[in-house]
Amino acid sequence: MLSLQHISKYYQVGGNKNFVINDISLDVDEGEFVSIMGPSGSGKSTLLNIIGMLDDPSTGYHYFVDQPVHQMKEKQRSALYKQYIGFVFQAYHLIDELTVYENIETPLIYQDVKGSERKAMVADMLDRFNIVGKKDLFPAQLSGGQQQLVGIARALIAKPKLLLADEPTGNLNSKQGEEIMELFRKLNKEDGVTIIQVTHSEKNAEYGSRIINLLDGRVESSKKF
Repeated sequence: MLSLQHISKYYQVGGNKNFVINDISLDVDEGEFVSIMGPSGSGKSTLLNIIGMLDDPSTGYHYFVDQPVHQMKEKQRSALYKQYIGFVFQAYHLIDELTVYENIETPLIYQDVKGSERKAMVADMLDRFNIVGKKDLFPAQLSGGQQQLVGIARALIAKPKLLLADEPTGNLNSKQGEEIMELFRKLNKEDGVTIIQVTHSEKNAEYGSRIINLLDGRVESSKKF
């Protein structure tokens, strides 16, 4: 599904290259559940953003569903992203001016899903996450945990083939966190969604079928279960 070959990301500081990611090669098969771990500053979120086409590598080759992402124009990448990828951000990235309902509905509007179908799909997500009563509220009226649930519902509504999650349970209590991880496991096992998550939590990492440890922008270790 995904192949990164010799990917680096660096910033020019004076005459030096400051590497955030340094020569990472990584293949992810369809149906895998990969956990990326590592200390702060090891390049985890940058790697996830490159995989999700939200950031460009400085050098290297990026293939996604056999398409050469590194050769694509922004419009082509955007179309590929909308078709295949759902992203759960640590900082929620909800749209403040939109209600919970409208935030969840947004990806479907981009995909030109019909109004009646959108209504049914949003209703299903609100129900699944027990947030029906919150549908007319704005993000600022929600707790951190509730905002994260809305962010996850929005990421899943368009039925992505690849779900990228950056510290998905970072702002949730332990019970909510466990429920989200169980949901991810179910999506992976039953619906075949490929998942790549960045996490600090050993417990959450173990939901994956492979754990990759980064250190100083490089893959330090990778083990499958």
